[in-house]
Amino acid sequence: MPDDQTHEQVQEWTRRHTGAGPLGRTDAPVSIPASIPASVPASAPAEGFAGCPAGCASAAYLELLANSAPADAYERPVLRARADGAPPGVLAAAEHARLLALRVRAELEDRRRREAELSALFATAHDLAGLRDIDEVLRAIVRRARSLLGTDAAYLTLNDAAVGDTFMRVTDGSVSARFQALRLGMGEGLGGLVAQTARPYATDDYLRDPRFRHTTTIDSGVRDEGLVAILGVPLRLGSRVIGVLFAADRRLRVFDQQHIALLSSFAAHAAVAIDTADLLAETRSALTDLEAANATARERSAAVERAAEIHDRLTELVLRGGGVPGVLETVAEVLGGAAEFLEPSSGDGALAVVERSRAEGRAVRYGDDWVAAVSAGDEPLGAIRLRDRPGLDPADRRTLERAAMVTALLRLARRSANEAEQRVRGELLDDLLDAPGRAPRLLRERAARLHADLDTPHIILTARITDDSADTPAARQRLWTAAAHLATTEQGLAVARDGGAVLLLPHRPADGTGVTASGMARRLGEAVRSPVTVGASTPVPAPAARPEGVAAAYAEARRCLEVLHALGRGGEGAAADEFGFVGLLLTGTGGGTRAAGRFVSRTIGPVVAYDARRGTDLVATLDAYFRCGMSPARTKDDLHVHVNTVAQRLDRVGRLLGTDWQSPARALEIQLALRLHRISPALGGE
Repeated sequence: MPDDQTHEQVQEWTRRHTGAGPLGRTDAPVSIPASIPASVPASAPAEGFAGCPAGCASAAYLELLANSAPADAYERPVLRARADGAPPGVLAAAEHARLLALRVRAELEDRRRREAELSALFATAHDLAGLRDIDEVLRAIVRRARSLLGTDAAYLTLNDAAVGDTFMRVTDGSVSARFQALRLGMGEGLGGLVAQTARPYATDDYLRDPRFRHTTTIDSGVRDEGLVAILGVPLRLGSRVIGVLFAADRRLRVFDQQHIALLSSFAAHAAVAIDTADLLAETRSALTDLEAANATARERSAAVERAAEIHDRLTELVLRGGGVPGVLETVAEVLGGAAEFLEPSSGDGALAVVERSRAEGRAVRYGDDWVAAVSAGDEPLGAIRLRDRPGLDPADRRTLERAAMVTALLRLARRSANEAEQRVRGELLDDLLDAPGRAPRLLRERAARLHADLDTPHIILTARITDDSADTPAARQRLWTAAAHLATTEQGLAVARDGGAVLLLPHRPADGTGVTASGMARRLGEAVRSPVTVGASTPVPAPAARPEGVAAAYAEARRCLEVLHALGRGGEGAAADEFGFVGLLLTGTGGGTRAAGRFVSRTIGPVVAYDARRGTDLVATLDAYFRCGMSPARTKDDLHVHVNTVAQRLDRVGRLLGTDWQSPARALEIQLALRLHRISPALGGE
């Protein structure tokens, strides 16, 4: 950030070159174009810099953002200012504005990408709801799959049960005739392996990937098409694989778990759409060829129309931004009975049935109820349970399955949005901890977007899994997830840091920091399923106004956590004011810690030095002696040694510390020194 002198240079240079007043303002009215072009050509000059290349930096970068200019366009304002001979302060201000604008541009691009992805999913659901012809369904599947992942090509193969292989049916973005006519044997190539195993596979460089059985025919087709990275997911109906849906790029690309989950959900949705189209075709054929079965055909047609109706209603629900309760309400209204959602961790007795439904890909009977698993690929997300409807026909069961897939899409979309919000919350807390010089106004604006008020007192809590054997990556992820959720509900911030989690929460004086820390340790421990230790700081009056106080509070909270471990109180939560005289050191300066070290050295230094030279354990014996009420008999039981050994060690202590070491005054000082010696690592001592 430019300093005051730099700021004065910016103002003076701007007034000299533009006639602008303080802060770069002019009395001339600002005109806003009636329409803003979608992009700015790379060769176009930066508007707003003809007369004030540095003084109008903010306005010019805002204009570049509004015009969706390419990244290289953001270099021109700084270059123009340098060419115009701007002073260093002006150049620093322009460079700072450029960096901020590029950060905003990156954030906007990321949000556009997420919006485009969700829009593609919703548009796919909308299109499939209105399709009835099987060929049109297949073309829509491939076109939407390509749009969904933004790949160079997409294609779909269907299994040929008579021949025992899978063949290319529809392509989009393909240019090779040989590739479009490929047939893959079961287990051959990536697609054949997906069709055979019913599992998704992805490769970032197919021709170099040894996991797949390469054949000359398949490799030649892939080479002709120029494909490099390929992702394939199965189209499944129950336990049967009817084909494979692919997305492919002509360059190296890593398809991550999110891509696989999204495309798997889309493929499952598409498979049911294909099944619905086939069912309609069969119904039309039956109406034409079997006049005697008119009544049965009408009943089946009505069931299919009911399935189409709920599909349309669910699609509309998704487009309106509805949630899982809306899906349950629609299912209950159309199919009758009562619908409820089962969480993956629910203790309901239907969990075994949910797992069977997920494995088979079908709704499963459970007494008088039906259960349809909600999943994304191999990840379980829960289940829909329809109560008191034992007589569901096949079409109604498919309707329930379709509702489960729509629910999976909604859960994935909601989770993506929550993860994005938690990343933003973590970035704000990281900035408070690592960059205390942040501008208060910007901190307040960022906090307001997250519904956090940083002008009220807050406390820092630092949490860590107590048991080292339970401190696994999965357990840390559960700790971070639980901390992020609790911070959101409390209108605070959370971030993963130093092997644990850090929370910045509003301070409620009625509860007290120690009570808050203890409650947080309990709640996080339940979420992690392992004890969690939590240290709390004293309140920070207003983090936005004094960001430097947050870093100091974090250091204090960490010391509290370390002291809890040193005192054998792992799994608890506490604040500095609960440690008595030790708390004065936790909230004090480094000078207090050094004074404590000198006190320890002066009081029990000879004993500590003796242990270091001889490898004895006089300090531990002395600690146990006072802990056992100065009783040699109880001390020997505590140390599991003979009473004569205790007497010999205490005699050695007396020779080192003086004969009056057990007098009340000396005994008190020795006990204090022993306590400080035990926690000295947590206080930063040696």
